[in-house]
Amino acid sequence: MQDNLQAFPTGSIYPLQTSLIEFTNVTYAYPLPNGGRIAALRDVSLRIEAGEYVAIVGANGSGKSTLARHLNALLVPDSGRVTVAGLDTRDQAQHATIHRTVGMVFQRPEDQIVASLVEEDVAFGAENMGLPSAEIRARVDEALATVGMADMRLRPPHQLSAGQQQRVALAGVLAMRPRCIVFDEATAMLDPAGRRAVREMMVNLHRAGLTIIAITHFMEEVLDAQRVVVLERGRVALDGSPEAVFADPDTLRTLGLDLPPAASLARTLRQRFPVLPTGLLTVPALVEALDALPHHAADLPVTQVEPVPVVGTPLIEVRDLGHTYMLGTPLAQRSLEGVRLSIAEGAAHGLLGATGSGKSTLMQHLNGLLRPQEGTVRVGEYALHDLQTDVRAVRRMVGLVFQLPETQIFEQYVGDEIAYGPRLQGLLGDSLRQRVRWAMELVGMGFNAFKDRFTFALSGGEKRKVALASILALRPSVLLLDEPTAGLDPASHRELLAHLCKLKETGMTLVLSSHQMEDVAALTDHVTVLDGGHSILNGRVTEVFAQGERLRALGLSTPVITQVVEGLRERGWVLPPGLVSSTALIEALSRTLSSTD
Repeated sequence: MQDNLQAFPTGSIYPLQTSLIEFTNVTYAYPLPNGGRIAALRDVSLRIEAGEYVAIVGANGSGKSTLARHLNALLVPDSGRVTVAGLDTRDQAQHATIHRTVGMVFQRPEDQIVASLVEEDVAFGAENMGLPSAEIRARVDEALATVGMADMRLRPPHQLSAGQQQRVALAGVLAMRPRCIVFDEATAMLDPAGRRAVREMMVNLHRAGLTIIAITHFMEEVLDAQRVVVLERGRVALDGSPEAVFADPDTLRTLGLDLPPAASLARTLRQRFPVLPTGLLTVPALVEALDALPHHAADLPVTQVEPVPVVGTPLIEVRDLGHTYMLGTPLAQRSLEGVRLSIAEGAAHGLLGATGSGKSTLMQHLNGLLRPQEGTVRVGEYALHDLQTDVRAVRRMVGLVFQLPETQIFEQYVGDEIAYGPRLQGLLGDSLRQRVRWAMELVGMGFNAFKDRFTFALSGGEKRKVALASILALRPSVLLLDEPTAGLDPASHRELLAHLCKLKETGMTLVLSSHQMEDVAALTDHVTVLDGGHSILNGRVTEVFAQGERLRALGLSTPVITQVVEGLRERGWVLPPGLVSSTALIEALSRTLSSTD
């Protein structure tokens, strides 16, 4: 990929000049049906120089996506001024040029893919520029080679994985030869391998001369940038280098943000080992700093972690489950093959796997949205492979929160959305009101502050909370969570994870599908790893995360704590297996480090 990028046209196409984009006292508010307005940007002044790599971060609702849409005239200010390469975005006659200058890659690539074949979609923007056919073909070839999708050019985009679709969306932008590319939460829905690939492309495109603007909730991605702009309630709160912004974690927390995972772990370890230096932001830096401390070979027996079987009769049991989408048609696609799964009542079980591994398909079998074509699925007393089973009773018992919350929200007001299910169950009056209040507070949404809010005006993270609250209001015995923290800012992420831990303590059975390894380590007891529709690993979380090399080969990753342990072991440290919490790591390090007080 790097060779392709080095050959990608630069020079006059991407001239290094200052102030490629400039915001001057920009204010913007979204209109509401009732005539009111919701302020999104307030008096923002900001300059982005040509050739910069800028990360834009902030809590949900801080104005990040609104600002992004001002970068290429998808939105124009209510007041103030935005210029792109000297062109005022309020001048509609300049919009075509501005769109060519600043390309955008969105969180959901399907929102910007319009054609039935990959190469046709990549050509779409260049064709609208009125370029000659030969030039379009050359640009398409070049862009597809740059993103590593040349061999997929004749595939329908809907048959690609999310990561591949994201590459196609980027290729379509590259074919227009922009000077700047904005990535608006472009890695939020990707598995670890897909996220790494997109990050690599962003870094390499910047090296090739493009201006890169990355909007993200992943603090580790911020480290790729030269500069960080932090938004708070539509205003610029911080603007500086990653090192400067991350030097003040307390201020970050007040802004709804956090340190990168490795830096957060380093801060926790420093409380016990104060000689650790400050400014450790990455896993390699933390490993090197720990290894530099006086230490000795710990006298610890290194034993194998033995799998713990499910005790008693499982609440959920899946045996030899198989599923084929569009069965009996030329487009038939195998999704699950011989899947086996057992989950005890009151357990928290994680589902891991790369995009397209079958996690969501498996989840939809657990509450009857899909019925088994092959094999058996039993949830409590309900046999879902039996067509006589009352599926509505199963769904009252098993709640499912989808990966994309907007797919299950349909009411106009937040309160009505969360009350919908309990009202169908016959709950009325004060009982209904109290149930809605309970569910909203459980996910961190103030009842009075949000009950009368329009659902369409919520941020992505707020919609996710509403979707979860609407299921919790039904008081299910089993809660299925498909990527519940995707799209949440760090503060909302922490808060939701804490709420889920409380639900676990109440005895509710949880099934969590996630690409966030820290979430899986913090919340779950046992894990099933899927690959190509097969369940290839089943075991407790400590056992599975001990197989880091195998997980990475499957396109996954391990928690930062596990990565630090692996790094220390490679340097000869003797550490016990099964370290997935900071408490366990500190205890192990205490026995290995010489006196550090």
